[in-house]
This record gives sequence, C-alpha cells and structure tokens, in this order.
Amino acid sequence: MSKTHPLITLSDPRSSAAEAYRTLRTNLTFAALDRPIGTLIVTSAAPGEDKSVVLANLAVTMAQGERRTVLVDADLRRPALHQIFGVTSEQGLTTMIVDESTLNSPPLIDVGVENLWLVPSGPLPPNPSDLLGSRRMEKVIAALKERADIVLFDAPPVIAVTDTAVLGTKVDGVLLVVCAGRTRREHLQRAIALLERVHVRIVGAVLNNAPRGVVWGGY
Repeated sequence: MSKTHPLITLSDPRSSAAEAYRTLRTNLTFAALDRPIGTLIVTSAAPGEDKSVVLANLAVTMAQGERRTVLVDADLRRPALHQIFGVTSEQGLTTMIVDESTLNSPPLIDVGVENLWLVPSGPLPPNPSDLLGSRRMEKVIAALKERADIVLFDAPPVIAVTDTAVLGTKVDGVLLVVCAGRTRREHLQRAIALLERVHVRIVGAVLNNAPRGVVWGGY
C-alpha cells in the first residue's frame, strides 16, 4: 500500500488493493445479515499494523456504496485519521464528550467524499479510557447513529491499552486488522482473549499487506 497515497480507494480505484477493500465491504455486509452492524471498531492487536489506513479506505468504500458513513477517530492516544484526510483535529470526539451542546451539532468534517464525514479525535485527554467508557460516550454514539447508516471507529491496539475493550462493549462489533509478516500470533490470540473476556463481538479479521488475492480471513 502506497505511503504517498494511503487512500488507495481514491487515488487508484481500479487497483487490486481498492477492489480488496470493496470485497471487504461486501464480506462485512454478509457477515452481519443476522445481526446488522451499525457501529464498528476497526483496530489491531498491536501497534504498527496500519489499522487507520485500512479503516480509512474501508470508510471510503462504504460511502461509495451509498451508505451514509461517519468515521470517528477514537484513538485518543495516537490519532491518525485527520492526517490521512488532511484536516484539522482541533474539535472532534473529545469535544462531543465534554460539551453536551455539541451532540445536537456534531463536529462533522466533509472530507470531499460523498456520503462520508469525519469526526477527528479533538484535543487529547489525560484519561482516554475513562472518557470512552463514560455514559456521555454512549450519548455521542447515539447522536452519530442518527446521522449515518454506519459509524466506524478507529481505536488503539487492543493489547496496548484498555480503550478498545471499553469502547467495544458499546458498539455492534470489532474488526481486527492483521498485518502479514508483522502481526505476531501470540499478540492476536491475546487480543481476542481480552475482547472475548468482556463479551465484545469480534466480527472477523482482515489481512493487510497480504499477497495478491488474499483479502479476508477468520481468526
């Protein structure tokens, strides 16, 4: 995946990589037939597995599939989505959590893709897991669901901090990014165990940086 153009779904929509993201979108749709997914976290077991790039491209394909998509940067430790889309993060998720008045008018940023809006991280707090686990966060999720067909969340790597496990209990599912040649089996197994311990629904895993033709895997 190009470092110069991380949004391959926009820079080269006819590429095999872009097609792989469309296949992922389709697989997620079929995987959720019995239990529809309106809110989804995309994360990884450990740092350095390109979860944010995978999520951003998935969000683009969701929007291109005519689904109103809100992308939320809930990685309040190392946010990256505002950099990928080239926008500011002065206001965002933390603004909504601490200022209830913003629930009626969320800081949605138009990123230039029809049907896609971004809520950046906002100012980084000293206590991310406490904010993500708060009742106010549940109100934020509800407010965003009213404006979208699907709300996608970026979140920190599972085994690094508790943030994702905490947030995972408030959404419909978690998708794990596995990076070929980088993700360690024991890290993935530990991440799954941590999520299952708090009864988070794992909808599957997507294999990133894989040989051509391999786009989707189980766990």
